Amino acid sequence: METNTKHTIARFAIVLLFILGGFCAVLSKIFITQHSETEKERWKAIADNQVVTNQVIEPNRGTIKDANGNLLATSLPQYIVYMDTRVDALHQGGDTLFYKYIDSIADGLSRIIGDKSAKEYKQKITSAFRSTSKKVKYKDIRLHKGRISYIQKREIQQLPLIRRGVYKSGVHFEEQHVRQKPFGTLGSRTIGSIFGEAGNGNAGLEKHFEDYLRGEPGISTRMRVAGRWDNVPVKDAQNGCDVITTLDVNLMDICESTLRDKLNYTQGEWGCVILMETHSGQVKAICNLDRQQDGTYCELMNHAVTRVEPGSTFKTIAMMAALDEGRVQIDDTFRVYRNGWDYRSSHHTDSHPKDTIYSARSALAISSNIALAKMIVKGYKGKAEPFVNKLDKMGICAGFETEIPGSSPPKIKVPNDDVTLSKMAYGYSVELSPIQILAFYNGIANGGKMIRPYMVSHIEKDGEIVEEFDTETLSTLCKQSTLRDIRGALHDVVWDDDLPGTASVLKWGGHIIRRKAQSDLVHIAGKTGTAQLLRPGSNGKWTYHNDMHRMTFVGYFPEEDPQYTCICMIEHPLKTETNHWAYDAGADCGSAVRQIAEKTMAYGWVYAIQNGQTVFKKR
Repeated sequence: METNTKHTIARFAIVLLFILGGFCAVLSKIFITQHSETEKERWKAIADNQVVTNQVIEPNRGTIKDANGNLLATSLPQYIVYMDTRVDALHQGGDTLFYKYIDSIADGLSRIIGDKSAKEYKQKITSAFRSTSKKVKYKDIRLHKGRISYIQKREIQQLPLIRRGVYKSGVHFEEQHVRQKPFGTLGSRTIGSIFGEAGNGNAGLEKHFEDYLRGEPGISTRMRVAGRWDNVPVKDAQNGCDVITTLDVNLMDICESTLRDKLNYTQGEWGCVILMETHSGQVKAICNLDRQQDGTYCELMNHAVTRVEPGSTFKTIAMMAALDEGRVQIDDTFRVYRNGWDYRSSHHTDSHPKDTIYSARSALAISSNIALAKMIVKGYKGKAEPFVNKLDKMGICAGFETEIPGSSPPKIKVPNDDVTLSKMAYGYSVELSPIQILAFYNGIANGGKMIRPYMVSHIEKDGEIVEEFDTETLSTLCKQSTLRDIRGALHDVVWDDDLPGTASVLKWGGHIIRRKAQSDLVHIAGKTGTAQLLRPGSNGKWTYHNDMHRMTFVGYFPEEDPQYTCICMIEHPLKTETNHWAYDAGADCGSAVRQIAEKTMAYGWVYAIQNGQTVFKKR
């Protein structure tokens, strides 16, 4: 009994010693871990590897659509193709799986992608496969330097071995969303662009509506699911909203093709066209084309919202101000001379010089610089500030915002002398953008109410309207009596063959040889504008060049019941074998608006002749 007790105590002492030894070892390890720099770094690295890292889930960017639901800009998935030649399946059984299928894979990639031959694909993949080791820095090779479409991805996934999945073949794909414009360059500068592959908008509607289009990113975390690590969403991404524009791709195509033909004929430096609905202010088409070094034209800059000296299109604005304040009457007459008119330090000339007398109405129709300068000097001599104040009340000076970032505001300042005031009468020393000129003439067509042109009707998310935009009135231009006088003069611009109006007909030897803005299908009223261009001279000073011009025609149609207002502007046309006249705003820009008017009314309207007049109704 005593012996058993001794054995028990001895065994207990041994166990206790083992426990004490283990406890001392743990204390020793803790001490070493806390004070050894090597151990600290090792355990810190282990801890860092255990940190769960969240990844951002990029949202799909919203689309931009035209008024009929056609896609103007959308994000489409494209894919980068990789192959991991280190997957175990390819190296099992003496590499038989790899060499059994490599020819089929190479042939398929060559056929589907088409950038390399089957032999080149086989050589590239085999080289990577043979060099596979733990010392290889990158385990993936990129099979194609570009991106492939979803259709190509599906075809590759059906190739032998690859159809078994990534763990057998090593082939996998990285999805990227690429911004595309299904209609190519049509309205490209207005639609805009984005930085890089999936960046923020940097121009046009893409930039203006960035907050709507971008969406909200989500978050995913790395978790072990069903025996393998995978990214599991913690917060779902919220896709961007869709921007529904007022644009119509069919009308945009009409405007761009017409402008392109005119630019090819005139060899202009650039041109722009804007078409808007008269009563709503909705812009239905906007296009800009610049001449490249090879002589072709493409969209490079949004001239439609960039201010320039408007030339004779400003005469209507100046004359409206003088008529509305009673400083001039529509029947007042002004004598002009073929040799021009010297006013103080300035010499004013007409593009159609002759000795005659014009009424205010005919002066606008024939676009006489001399008559308009005399008209404004008569009404506002020594009173330049009241003239500019009247323009401001009409809503001309303030301008308006557009959905295109970088739009230029008007530049109209009170002149310091009467000479500058006389030149302002026919569009010099002032600057307006084409869309601002368009808004003014649209106000004439719209009963004197000037409204803001706008390009987006609403924002929607999953088919539900988030925000809606509507017609915005900017100002009332003038009294109705003034409006009737101005409309009569704009009618004569196109339809007075005797003067002749600057957009009516081209005469030679007293015979009509060409009609400009006149159309038998749809009546147009409007105004031409021709301005000399200000360019640096040989002495480095900026001067006006009488052989460089900016042509414009802006008008509304049908004149009896205006539905649309359109402007066409062409910069620096050249004299060529086919274009002997070099520049004629009525013949070139006026005929362009005529063609656009005829095609526009044929596109969405039907017409009938009633009591000798053309009556249009929407289809």
